[in-house]
Amino acid sequence: MAHDVAGDEVSSFSIPARGLSFEALAWGPGDGRTVLLLHGFPQRNTSWTEIGRRLGEAGLHAVAVNQRGYSPGARPTEVAAYALPELVADTVAVISALGGSVDLVGHDFGGVVGWQVATRHPELVRTFTAVSTPNPLALNDVLARSAEQRARFGYILRFREPGVAEAALLADDAAYFRSLFGGVVPQPQVDDDAAFFAEPGVLTAALNWYRAMSPHDADGLTHTAVPSTLIWGSEDPAFGREAAENTRYYVDAPYSFVPLEGAGHWLLEEAVDTVAESIAERVLP
Repeated sequence: MAHDVAGDEVSSFSIPARGLSFEALAWGPGDGRTVLLLHGFPQRNTSWTEIGRRLGEAGLHAVAVNQRGYSPGARPTEVAAYALPELVADTVAVISALGGSVDLVGHDFGGVVGWQVATRHPELVRTFTAVSTPNPLALNDVLARSAEQRARFGYILRFREPGVAEAALLADDAAYFRSLFGGVVPQPQVDDDAAFFAEPGVLTAALNWYRAMSPHDADGLTHTAVPSTLIWGSEDPAFGREAAENTRYYVDAPYSFVPLEGAGHWLLEEAVDTVAESIAERVLP
């Protein structure tokens, strides 16, 4: 399923997978290496626009997909439908629909899914680049002994409260939602995303990713065996330095760590050139 467009232009289409329909954007030549881009919360595939353009200009076929809950055609209502194995299975099916193995990239919760796919299905992933998100085994190790890292994840407990989280995020013209970006993401993009998440059912579906989290999500997970890169900002409020630095111990393949001192969590907007270049360096032979 290739979509051939000029590097800086974008095409929109849908990807059928698992009886669902996932919205996607694509940049670059259809015969280029396919780079599948997974967004995090509270963003969507449009968060990859500047990165996608740059990858397309480099001759890559960059595809950014709206994942489960974010695509209208893939928005079940029950919380259990958003368990991590379902999210992983979605990505596996999308990769198949795109024609086979891909170079995978994930930011934030997209990185959580990406690490799982790369580790559990290495035959489908040529390379993996995580933006902000440390390897889950490295993260779990730090969480088990670091009150500081556990405190960083306090927001997850708030997001897991049905109804309460939705009301808090969208109150006062989505003031709390808007504050999450710390002024780093361009205002028009924040406005568009605020309107998107205010649509009926969208925010609840996205928050169900957090509500379906389980202590068993890492069961059976081994070291990652595909070439990988982690791009991380030193001021990231969610992911601390120790888990980021220790990720190298959980990748049994060529690995690069790209720490961005002074940068935060929204690296797709804050460090566009560095992120795009780091992805291209990992992907291109």
